[in-house]
Amino acid sequence: MTPTVSAFGLSLHYGRTRALDEVSLRLTPGVTGLLGPNGAGKTTLLRVLATAAPADRGTFTVLGHDPSGAAGRREVRRRLGYLPQTPGLHPHFTAFEFVDYVAILKELTDRAARHREVRRVLDEVGLADVRARSVGKLSGGTRRRVALAAALVGEPAFLVLDEPTVGLDPEQRMRFRELIAGAGEGRTVLLSTHQTEDVAMLCHRVLVLADGTVRFDGTPAELAARAAGRVWSSAERAPGARAGWRTGTGGHRNLGDPPPGADLLEPTLEDGYLLTLDEAGTEVAA
Repeated sequence: MTPTVSAFGLSLHYGRTRALDEVSLRLTPGVTGLLGPNGAGKTTLLRVLATAAPADRGTFTVLGHDPSGAAGRREVRRRLGYLPQTPGLHPHFTAFEFVDYVAILKELTDRAARHREVRRVLDEVGLADVRARSVGKLSGGTRRRVALAAALVGEPAFLVLDEPTVGLDPEQRMRFRELIAGAGEGRTVLLSTHQTEDVAMLCHRVLVLADGTVRFDGTPAELAARAAGRVWSSAERAPGARAGWRTGTGGHRNLGDPPPGADLLEPTLEDGYLLTLDEAGTEVAA
């Protein structure tokens, strides 16, 4: 399958801080999850791929266009939808006005056609009934949907979503999962998240980033399988475990190298993720 995005050797430093270190990846249609701890470089990578920040080194193309030049960058942005972690929503705009403003920036110049597109994306995210309300008067979850509607304007082929479910309650997160799953049909979605359950439910592929480096690239099932034979239960936290916590049943779930005769458990995606971070030298929660 021809990749939507091809990146090779992307590196970026902020002073002495290494945000990205020789990141290479290929993205194809469907939803790819990007996992990593705080400071791993996830937002930086998304900003680079969304042409919001230039890399120090490396190259990438989106739909065959090289954004290093003005013409290529313009072509990428025409086919790109970007939902940053903190969307810049003007509180005095109505939901319709904000999405219309983004549509203008995307060069939808015909007013009637543009307004049809604005109504379409607001309908798609379930906001037809609040499109005339001021953004500042909407709930946090509803504002996130306004930002997603703006990202969907023009039916972008490449959709970049940075922590779209952060701060949402369970019902709102489920609604967002439905929207993201629908958005992943026929287009390429890169979803950055701390929620391993979002990746397990939505993604056909997952990348794990730590210290600016890709530590894993594969399917959710393959990530879970990295913990096979390394998850066990015990009455108390095992002293040699790499990580462990008390479960709702009162026992402990342990990760690492089990002792002989341990009661092994079926590994989850989260288990594989935590052990991948441990192997990368990143501290995991105990």
